Amino acid sequence: MYGLINRAVKGLVTEQFGIDAWNRIRTRANLQDEDFISMENYDDSVTYDLVAAASEELGLEAETILEAFGGYWVEYTAVEGYGELLDSAGKTLPEFLSNLDQMHARVKLAFPDLKPPRFRVSDSTDAGLTLHYFSHRPGLSALVTGLVKGLASRFGREVEVTPFRTGDGEEAHDAFKIVYVAAPEDTGKA
Repeated sequence: MYGLINRAVKGLVTEQFGIDAWNRIRTRANLQDEDFISMENYDDSVTYDLVAAASEELGLEAETILEAFGGYWVEYTAVEGYGELLDSAGKTLPEFLSNLDQMHARVKLAFPDLKPPRFRVSDSTDAGLTLHYFSHRPGLSALVTGLVKGLASRFGREVEVTPFRTGDGEEAHDAFKIVYVAAPEDTGKA
């Protein structure tokens, strides 16, 4: 994964738990260098080691950390200069989710070694949709849950996200049932 991801992990930890917690996590993960170069490609094990070390240090489940990171990633990338790219991917949450693969194709121009996951939307209605997630990286479905919630917030929506496995054999993958939570003005309640 690119250094931009690991820099965001550091940002999340330092903002929520402080620099001392980050230094302990970095030490647990056996990382000598404190800084990551955004455009440099790092072995995936570096990120996995950071999540495992954060889980141990903070006493939180890895899934909790990954979900929090997913939400943080949406904000982080917008601030780090990718806000226009996010804006161009869609004007609504369903449109954005439908365009994730095209957005990743554009990101790949700047990050040529990028190996992004693939996404597909199905069962889209006014009440929600299903997001299918195909990745060669195991164990990251909680991150996608956080991403979806962060993106929903970016579009002024609240969602309920229920992950599940679907498909058989080589077609097996993670998917997410996304239900739009009605805003108070939508229900007529104050």
